[in-house]
Amino acid sequence: MKIGFAQLNPTVGDLSGNFDKIARAYERLAAAGAELVLTPELAITGYPPQDLVFKSRFVPQNLEVLKRLHARVGTAALLVGFVDRNEGRGKPFHNAAALLESGKPIRTTHKSLLPTYDVFDEDRYFEPACRVDPFDLRGKKLGVTICEDIWTEHYLPRPLYDVEPVRGLIEQGAEIIVNLSASPFSLHKPAIRHEMVAALARAYQRPICYCNAVGGNDQLVFDGNSIAVNASGSLIAQLPGFSEDEAIIDTEAARVIEFRESSTQVDLFAALSLGVRDYLRKCNFHSAVLGLSGGIDSAVVAVIAADALGAENVVGVSMPSPYSSRGSIDDAHALARNLGIKYLEIPITSAFAAFKAQFEQIFAGRPEDTTEENIQPRLRAMTLMALSNKFGHLLLTTGNKSELAVGYCTIYGDMAGGLAVISDVPKTMVYELARWINSDYAPRTGRKSGIIPKSTIDKPPSAELKPNQTDQDTLPPYDILDEILRLYVEENLSARDIIAHGFDEKTVRWVQRRVDLNEYKREQAAPGLKVTSRAFGLGRRMPIAQKYVD
Repeated sequence: MKIGFAQLNPTVGDLSGNFDKIARAYERLAAAGAELVLTPELAITGYPPQDLVFKSRFVPQNLEVLKRLHARVGTAALLVGFVDRNEGRGKPFHNAAALLESGKPIRTTHKSLLPTYDVFDEDRYFEPACRVDPFDLRGKKLGVTICEDIWTEHYLPRPLYDVEPVRGLIEQGAEIIVNLSASPFSLHKPAIRHEMVAALARAYQRPICYCNAVGGNDQLVFDGNSIAVNASGSLIAQLPGFSEDEAIIDTEAARVIEFRESSTQVDLFAALSLGVRDYLRKCNFHSAVLGLSGGIDSAVVAVIAADALGAENVVGVSMPSPYSSRGSIDDAHALARNLGIKYLEIPITSAFAAFKAQFEQIFAGRPEDTTEENIQPRLRAMTLMALSNKFGHLLLTTGNKSELAVGYCTIYGDMAGGLAVISDVPKTMVYELARWINSDYAPRTGRKSGIIPKSTIDKPPSAELKPNQTDQDTLPPYDILDEILRLYVEENLSARDIIAHGFDEKTVRWVQRRVDLNEYKREQAAPGLKVTSRAFGLGRRMPIAQKYVD
């Protein structure tokens, strides 16, 4: 069968815009000879629609869009994801797919396996399918699955389900398996999906076509990378990552290709750039502003923003205080010049002095401490928010995952903003990304190499909130810190288990306690783009007021 892949970037809640996107892709693919056109999971509503489904008109309007699409269908069939009503007991809705054919009634199927872990919360809204049957289409039996339905136990966090949708479809004679997916990106996940789909095809000796969504929706980024494998599990098609695309794949194709896997830095940069671009576009922002400290975090975020939005739509602001080094100010200016973004220098020295003067009598006899340090990032936040309000820029925060984990950030200060671009990127990975930007990214785009000043990468990281300050005055070396954080946050290991890996007990206990104590800060942080297996935010729900100590 000739199957058209519509690897689309829907916008959550934009029912009319998603209709136009689906209809145009369908018409192009049908005209090019597709017999069936696939769309991603919940393509009509966008994924995840979350509590929009509870709005009284949302689901009825998505059903109206389904009928409008049915009216547009011609010689090719269309398989489209939508939200269906549940007329029986249980949750009010189904995560569904509809097979649309000209002159025939709409046929529907429902998702069987509803993920309710990490970033997923489908059991809140949807009732699982009671039974799934193959569709008869053009003399073939088509087995339709929706995202999680195709994930086998080996690739799930633990055995979660009592049914195997693919096995059930095969036992009913399904000759081709298709999957409508909205599978969020995390590092190395495209390769895992390929491995899983290929193994499933080999096990059941059936071709599988896997159509994934692309684009950013709030904290999630969807990478596309749709694939088709033949009955022996060999790859016969792979659509590009991080961009919309269309292709027609013949499930009987003899030509086999190699799976295309990008490096960690390439995928990470592409995911963050797409996440920034779509967050602004889908929230109706056209430009961004960020603070440029001369440090590595703000430098990397500035490059990502310029790539996502165009240099002309990015404003970088240097806000030196009495403790800012001349080198950091020069590095910030050099970065802005290399990128071609707008650059402003707005010192906070006089404002800082005025603010401290207000407390001169109240704080008399007390030494300066983090109180005075924190005044500086809060003055910077006020400065950046003034520019955001006046010119309509979205404020991008520049803190990394390591800092956010242990609270090495100022609430209502450098944490203030609309989107936390690298909040799921550990500091060691920020350095790797910066080096990649300077060696590989720049020549590829025609810019000169070394966009980020070498001194920004080489100098010891510092918040520069007091004289001669460096991060390692109060933090463990980042390579040690990041590995402890990975084991504690992403692997959920106890302090005792982490110590057994060979780490110093005092360091592990300090890191663990800092992570636990700073939950209140993360609860108030800007939404951040998820790129690792477990990010702070949507997929990690910890109580703030709690007494558990490991």
